[in-house]
Amino acid sequence: MSTFRSFEDFEPGETIALGSKTVTREEIIAFAAEFDPQPFHLDEAAGEASLLGGLAASGWHTISMLMRLMCDGLLLNSSGKGSPGVEEVRWMRPVRPGDVLAASAEVISSRVLNSRPELGMVDFLFTVVDQTGATVMTQRNKILFARREAAQ
Repeated sequence: MSTFRSFEDFEPGETIALGSKTVTREEIIAFAAEFDPQPFHLDEAAGEASLLGGLAASGWHTISMLMRLMCDGLLLNSSGKGSPGVEEVRWMRPVRPGDVLAASAEVISSRVLNSRPELGMVDFLFTVVDQTGATVMTQRNKILFARREAAQ
């Protein structure tokens, strides 16, 4: 795991590698069965007949996998205090069984909160790519972090 990060440790323009995950057919179907039971997420034939052209993970599954990579690659070793929300999500390509997804976080900007000066807010653009380097998803959101003095 990387070095512990407080608000001051995020530099605009910096890109942080968050790790990777291989997607399995079983995970795609299990997630879909519980949370997004559309046929093209549950069955190869239905996937082939759909606009997706084959069995594909739910976009919400892809977001969940990104969240796990965010936790393991950044948040669990930081002064993170939560997020005021996701501003934008884009799904560009289907995620298929066997895909190896890698995620990164680009720091767009950061600022200290006027109302809570012990906290800073960092604006991130998260990108998920597959094993070919093609972008499958992006997500833009801000995360609150304790400032170094407050985190100690």
